[in-house]
Amino acid sequence: MASFMVKQMVGGQLKNLKGDLGVDKPEGGGEKSEAAAKGMTEEEFEQYQQQLQEEKEEREAEFAQKKAERATVRSHFRDKYKLPKNELDAEQIQAARDDVDLPEELAKMIAEDNQEEQSKSSVLGQLSSLQNVDVDHLKNKAQATLEELKNNAEKCEIM
Repeated sequence: MASFMVKQMVGGQLKNLKGDLGVDKPEGGGEKSEAAAKGMTEEEFEQYQQQLQEEKEEREAEFAQKKAERATVRSHFRDKYKLPKNELDAEQIQAARDDVDLPEELAKMIAEDNQEEQSKSSVLGQLSSLQNVDVDHLKNKAQATLEELKNNAEKCEIM
């Protein structure tokens, strides 16, 4: 009870002493500008808003770039496996102004796959896929036959 009495007596006098120092009253009976509310001048506030806008545009550009990269990957696999094209992917790639490339790691993987497919598509690649075929022996035999044909062509009197 005593603390209540002390608080009443001292509290009222403290309010009188402080006055309106800690209280923000609206000016002109109206609203404060956003800049004043944040403790900035109008010029600082405009620069701050401009900086926020630039950062937002950068984030949006990076996001669009990532979306276009993913669309490029999807379209590559659609081409590879002869799947129907997606219009949304084409739009995303065009939105990035067609300066989108495949990611480096994927490009390496694709190059390795292409080399593997080319080696399999060759005659020797097809023969190596067969079981019980000695590719080295066939290769050596083919080279020996080629050398023999060259030697016979050099000995030919007609040529």
